[in-house]
Amino acid sequence: MKNVGIKISIITIIINIILFVFKLVAGILGHSNAMISDAVHSLTDVLTTFLVIFGLVMASKNADKKHPYGHERIESVCGIILSFCLFLTGLGIGYLGILNIINYQNLQVPGLLSLMAALISILVKEGMFHYTIHYAKKLNSTSLKADAWHHRSDALSSIGAFVGIFFARFGFPILDPLCSLLICLLIVISAIQIFKEAVSQMIDTSCDEKTSKAILKIIENTHENISVKDFKTRIFGSKIYIDALIATDGNISLKEADKIVTHIHDVVEKKFKEVKHCNIHIIPNE
Repeated sequence: MKNVGIKISIITIIINIILFVFKLVAGILGHSNAMISDAVHSLTDVLTTFLVIFGLVMASKNADKKHPYGHERIESVCGIILSFCLFLTGLGIGYLGILNIINYQNLQVPGLLSLMAALISILVKEGMFHYTIHYAKKLNSTSLKADAWHHRSDALSSIGAFVGIFFARFGFPILDPLCSLLICLLIVISAIQIFKEAVSQMIDTSCDEKTSKAILKIIENTHENISVKDFKTRIFGSKIYIDALIATDGNISLKEADKIVTHIHDVVEKKFKEVKHCNIHIIPNE
């Protein structure tokens, strides 16, 4: 997981640096505030991806004496920090947009270069979103998922920049900074979504209902003479912890009961790779 995630992140950093330089030059030469704002957004992508790499490296560390449950929640912490970086970036872009609207008399008509840069950015960033979200789901990585949505927010901001530049070139220059406000809103919404997901992983939220039902069904089908009396799941970083209370025949031996518990534990962890620990407690039927 760590090596694949780092490889994706390095590719992301290289592409974002190229996009930042390209969009900044296009924004300055093309006199487009929206494109300059979009370039700043790409720069924040570079900085936050370094945070993603840090989260992946730290979260992959083995459990130790001080952290017996592992380090997966470090990824969630990085997701929270990333959401704040994204939020502040959005506010900064919005602030510059408001200043340009106030001084709209001095606005220049954006050039064709800015329009082309926005279009290229849309295509590249949307492609990066699909590439990153594919591996984020495959690896069940919170920080990679946050970075993927960072790409999507950048693609959306580039759409806003494209629309603003396009209409500004047709006699409505005020739309260029107005679209900076739209970009601000999109970035802030993305930041809030990332923050909510990361926080939910920090407070022992149960896993999604579909996964929970699938795990429960597997447990119930492992043996004929058992019944599940209690079943709980909790998200720990990118992993799932399970606690289940199983009732069975009270006349079986301790050795037989242990075989049942071990079998359930092994089956669940084999079928659900995201499950890090399955704690099974067995009691006699009443």
